[in-house]
Amino acid sequence: MSKRTRPADVYLRFLQLAEAVRGMPSLPPLEPLEERILELIAYARQKKERLSVKDLMGRRELGSPAMLHGRLKSMREKGWILLAETEDARRKQLELTQAALLHFDKLSKCLMQAAKKSG
Repeated sequence: MSKRTRPADVYLRFLQLAEAVRGMPSLPPLEPLEERILELIAYARQKKERLSVKDLMGRRELGSPAMLHGRLKSMREKGWILLAETEDARRKQLELTQAALLHFDKLSKCLMQAAKKSG
C-alpha cells in the first residue's frame, strides 16, 4: 500500500516553509491585524479593484478608524504599503510596495514547493 500525502500535510509543510520566509530579513514583521489588512489590499489588487483608506474604514470587523489609521501608518513605516493619490485628493488608494509583492512571490514559491513534495 502506498503512503499518500494528506492535504493537511501539504498545508503544514507550506506553513513551515512560509515561516522560514518570514524569518528572512526583508521587511519588518506584521501584527495579525496588519496581516489581515495586507491580505485585503492584495486581494483587491488581484481582482484589479481599487481599495481606498475609506473603503477599509467601512469594514467594521477590522476595528475603529483610529486603530486602522495607526495600523496603516505602521505598515507604511515598515515598507509594506503605500498611499497613492486619486482624482479626489481627500481619498487615498492603498497599494502594495514592490517589497510586499516580492514577499508574496516568495510565499507562492513556498506553496508550490510544498505541493510538489506531496507528489
